[in-house]
Amino acid sequence: MLHQLGELLLGAVPTVILLALLYVLYRTLVHKPLGRVLEQRHAKTEGAVEKSRADIAAAEARTAEYEQRLREARASLFRAQEARRQAALQVRTNATAEARTRSQAQVQAAKKEIENDKEAAKAGLQGEAATLAREIVRRVLAPAGAGR
Repeated sequence: MLHQLGELLLGAVPTVILLALLYVLYRTLVHKPLGRVLEQRHAKTEGAVEKSRADIAAAEARTAEYEQRLREARASLFRAQEARRQAALQVRTNATAEARTRSQAQVQAAKKEIENDKEAAKAGLQGEAATLAREIVRRVLAPAGAGR
């Protein structure tokens, strides 16, 4: 039995050597290059992920900057519109005030002219009243004097 065991071990030695050689060849020819390729892929993947994160952060920064400029442009536009509105309102107020002043001057001039016409009419009427009164007195008194 020991002899059989010795022969079995002696017959297994080439298999063990072949298995060890196969293991060494596998490690050198397959496992190490495969490990390097996987590490490279992992590094490239991580690099791509980091680049993507950096690109996303840059895009967010540009978006924030764009939104800020957009807000500033809207505010500037609003200020310009408000300035134009104020200027138009001021022009309208000035035109209204000027028209009011002119109309008041015309009203005053018309009142003065009416007052002058009234005074002239009064003077004319007083003159005519005096003339009529003299004429009436003359006619009333003339027949009385004619009968004497």
